Amino acid sequence: MTTAPGTRYDRYEERSSGPLSVLAGVFLLVYGAPILWQDMPSWLSRTCAGLNTLVWVVFVVDFAIRLVLVQHRARFVLTHPIEVLTVFLPMLRPMRVLRVFAATHTLFTRGGGLLRGGQAIVVSTGLLVGIGALAVLDAERGAPDALITEPADALWWAITTVTTVGYGDLYPVTGTGRIVAAALMLVGISLVGTVTATVATWFVAQRADDDRTRDQLAELTEQVAALREELAASRRS
Repeated sequence: MTTAPGTRYDRYEERSSGPLSVLAGVFLLVYGAPILWQDMPSWLSRTCAGLNTLVWVVFVVDFAIRLVLVQHRARFVLTHPIEVLTVFLPMLRPMRVLRVFAATHTLFTRGGGLLRGGQAIVVSTGLLVGIGALAVLDAERGAPDALITEPADALWWAITTVTTVGYGDLYPVTGTGRIVAAALMLVGISLVGTVTATVATWFVAQRADDDRTRDQLAELTEQVAALREELAASRRS
């Protein structure tokens, strides 16, 4: 734990989580629209780019505020490595594509409680595949000898990568695209582990329910047998 309950940090988290989750959704919209709509009017494209930068700056400010409010700053940084990388790496011009992962991380961590269990896994997987496809298409489109230049190809590549299948028919050729690929591979490994654990938990729960049902039936059978013996004894008397 980095903070004690009821601190200023906790109050800030509670008040800012909702607005930041909305901003993360706005970011994904203004980030993805110019990638998918190549003929977008220049004024709208500039607006999306401005909003893109503005929302990312809000994420940076949010991280700075939490770093100030938290009690143990060094521990906070060490326990939030993904957040640190996704917020600050995009300061480098070639890494701007990684801003989308900052928005995704905010959406998942600050918008918690909206979905749980199987729903959370399905929604998170769908979002990550879509975001990975957008990010790699943004990085690869226009690069020399690029293989991933169309949305359909990017989506197919993201699906095969996040599921750790990796057919090898499509692959990124840029440095940023390969960073996106590495991120999706790591997410894919985690996802497979999460799905496996969820399925295993479901089977264990089903087995436990079956065992409880059998125990209840055995107990009921014993009770019925006892009632029959009492009835038989009362008739004999």
